[in-house]
Amino acid sequence: MADAVHAHSAPGARPGASPRRAAPARARSSSALRRTVPLLVQSAIWGGGAGVLALWWAHTSSVVGLAGWLTGAGRIFGLLAGYACAVLMLLMARIPILDHVVGTDRLARWHATAGRFTISFIAAHAQFITWGYARTDHRGLVPEGVAVIRDYPEMLKTGLAFLLFLLTALVSARAARRRLRYETWHLLHLATYAAIFLAFSHQLALGAEFVGNRAAQVAWYALYGTAAAAVVWYRFLTPIRFSLRHRLRVTAVRPEAPGVVSVYLTGERLDELAAQPGQFFRWRFLAPGLWQAANPYSLSAPPDGRHLRITVKALGGHSAALARVAVGTRVLAEGPYGGLTAERARSGKALLLAGGVGITPLRALFETLPGDLVLVYWARTPHDLALRRELDAIAAARGARVHYSVDEPAEYHLPLTGPALAWAVPDIATRDVFLCGPPGMAEAAREAVRDAGVPSGRIHHESFTL
Repeated sequence: MADAVHAHSAPGARPGASPRRAAPARARSSSALRRTVPLLVQSAIWGGGAGVLALWWAHTSSVVGLAGWLTGAGRIFGLLAGYACAVLMLLMARIPILDHVVGTDRLARWHATAGRFTISFIAAHAQFITWGYARTDHRGLVPEGVAVIRDYPEMLKTGLAFLLFLLTALVSARAARRRLRYETWHLLHLATYAAIFLAFSHQLALGAEFVGNRAAQVAWYALYGTAAAAVVWYRFLTPIRFSLRHRLRVTAVRPEAPGVVSVYLTGERLDELAAQPGQFFRWRFLAPGLWQAANPYSLSAPPDGRHLRITVKALGGHSAALARVAVGTRVLAEGPYGGLTAERARSGKALLLAGGVGITPLRALFETLPGDLVLVYWARTPHDLALRRELDAIAAARGARVHYSVDEPAEYHLPLTGPALAWAVPDIATRDVFLCGPPGMAEAAREAVRDAGVPSGRIHHESFTL
């Protein structure tokens, strides 16, 4: 077991300014916000859903017979579907304060859940409404469905909206997502906006709760207007404003490991970004083959107000093309996003667990996170250990420890298990744990550190794979 991992450690103080110690009051305040704000947001979402049900109740005097119950259920599902569409837009808007306090990964999970609810509500709305109308008109489901699409206003647009929602659901399924390039998935995912736009007029034109109800119409317009404004401002106007103000451009591209490069950027007034180690931006490189989508990459070095750096592994077409991006290429960026920062730390000691290119945000934290640090870094071979020289230099400067674990040769492999981690880091249960890596590794690491006795509240992980 003693030969399972190669370790590097060195005593001494880091030259220059040492990492600042987090103020306990500020850390406690940030922790309280991260616990409270998600609950408040969830409560607001569920409260809005209850308000939608109250709207149906207030405008339903009686329900008569099976047809009435079926139609009533269809109206409820229709209202919930319309409300869920607005929630989807807000969760897609990339509102910075929510992203930082709630967390990118949690918002992504909420968005995925809201998407599944939306599709289910839309399908149930169509099924129950058609069934109720068919009972009233004494027709079969298929003839009634044809009649509804043919005779009711806005139905052709609504049918197209449903097909777009269905397309989005299909490409978002895990099996399909694995087979699609991020850029293709992102482009197809934007069909959600078109679907919401097409379905909006249907809600006001045919929704019994809105016809002749000025207050309900105003409230619905306000809900959708707020959501649309957030999307337009944060997803479209903010990157343009960012570009005009900061004028980001590529200054260098340097290889770090097989298939891994660092991209160096500079610009104007970068200190205004207030980016923290551990955060990421969504980057759109204005070059052929790269401008179509904004991809998320973490900062791999602490921002200094003049330069930014990302380190990227060639995992797809976009990331592979970054190795060939020309110096001087202009860059649009959105951010900073993410809450995997020093503010999450609750103790004066931390363990950083990195897998593959997941080292990028942890490398920035390794240099700046205050307190006693240990870094464990897994890779396939020693040649795949990106940024190793920097990590060794940081460890030597601040007296931190680095454990490198590789699959080949096997004698330098540290199993990702609770007992193995407890052997490598005996005081692991008293440390904050920051981890980043591929999804499978991250899940295994969470289980391992829990097995090693680390409380869930001190396990910090964030995924920005959307």
